[in-house]
Amino acid sequence: MGQHRHGCATTTHAVRAAIQRSQASTAEPSRGLAINPKTVAKWRKRQTVEDRKTGTRVTAHHPRRSSAGRDLAHDMVFAFAFHAFFPDGTWMLEDGPR
Repeated sequence: MGQHRHGCATTTHAVRAAIQRSQASTAEPSRGLAINPKTVAKWRKRQTVEDRKTGTRVTAHHPRRSSAGRDLAHDMVFAFAFHAFFPDGTWMLEDGPR
């Protein structure tokens, strides 16, 4: 099965492995492969050639939060506003404002 890369990817697993094996300076592989020297430095620091997962990270300092509290608060504000502006329970007035 082939390797799937996102649109901005500049390296494949094979290129990353070659970068990690290379003993040349950072500038040489970047010129030869037409990639940024920062990309070469990044892949040399990593232990693997696999992409890291993107998105929200769950750590001790940033635990995953439930949206249940936000949904409840939203519903309460909506209910208050609805009854404050439409006390008789009608959403739309057919005759216009009274």
